[in-house]
Amino acid sequence: MIPVALPSGGVELGAWIDEADHPIGVIALAHGAGAGHEHPFLVGAAQAWATAGFTTVRFDFPYRHSGRRMPGPAAHAIATLTAVEAFCRAAAPGIPFVAAGKSYGGRMASMAAAEGRITPDALVYLGYPLHPPGRPDNARTAHLPAVRAPQLFLAGTKDPFLQPLADLDEAVASCQRAEIVWFDGGGHSFEVAGRKLPADDVGAATATTAVPWLVERLQRPAA
Repeated sequence: MIPVALPSGGVELGAWIDEADHPIGVIALAHGAGAGHEHPFLVGAAQAWATAGFTTVRFDFPYRHSGRRMPGPAAHAIATLTAVEAFCRAAAPGIPFVAAGKSYGGRMASMAAAEGRITPDALVYLGYPLHPPGRPDNARTAHLPAVRAPQLFLAGTKDPFLQPLADLDEAVASCQRAEIVWFDGGGHSFEVAGRKLPADDVGAATATTAVPWLVERLQRPAA
């Protein structure tokens, strides 16, 4: 269990762990706003990362743990990520820690890193929600340049949260160390029109794309 201190009182969250045999990193994988740790996309991603040598920890944010459907305050999510990092580092001492998340979960991880509440060795975003669909004027990017760790944006070219795509290019250019991997024709969950693949297979394929980048960043001496 992962103990989290919230203004309303403490809560203990479950941890679902996909263990690597000889881990080269531990990844905290946060869910999106509309689904919890059990979503097949996340299950597939976690299993793929574990196979590649990264122990992966999934969890639910407090609002999901309480049975609510809408996200709670960002401060609650950030407190959760702080607790999850402590849990991961205690479970795998001396091993690099990576914060990753699908959509909302990735954005919360980026905010926690920008505020210095977590200190990951790298961050991976699976479909970063740059702005609400159709609202490019409401960008969620002001904090990204403050993130010190390397950031990898996995992004679908048909993702409605990223149109126009140049907005993500501009946001990444403003970051200290960040890169994009584009998925041609991919939507917000990396689905491609005309291709009927199970969500766990899509999650696994998406996560696998990040493995070479992760291996390079985690094995590179600190600057």
